[in-house]
Amino acid sequence: MKHEMRNIRIELMNVLYQHDIVSSLAIPFTPLFELEDAAPIYQDIMTHLAEVDQIIEDHLFDYSLSRLAYVDRAIIRLAVYELKYTNLAKQIIINEAVEITKIYSNLDDAKQHKFTNRVLDNIAKTIKG
Repeated sequence: MKHEMRNIRIELMNVLYQHDIVSSLAIPFTPLFELEDAAPIYQDIMTHLAEVDQIIEDHLFDYSLSRLAYVDRAIIRLAVYELKYTNLAKQIIINEAVEITKIYSNLDDAKQHKFTNRVLDNIAKTIKG
């Protein structure tokens, strides 16, 4: 189950990433999914995207959501959605986001996954207490 959920998260990250890029070009976006379980989650994320983005903005100090790299924004959006709208333990959500960041976003250092961890930890404290 753990690997299955990781694959769904990776697919969601990819689709959120694609959504951002296509939207920046003002082109309509129609996502395609390899894993059918990802589609309803993506639709729910998009329903709550404005609220998710506001939560992120409220927790970025001296930074803005638009300055985040597309892949980092996708990972953080997915994690914030899970923190806010699922019953998963915050440690699992944050750990998965950090691990996915290590795979897809850490270039030659550990700065990005530490940033992701710090932002999500601060958000989790306000959402899940």
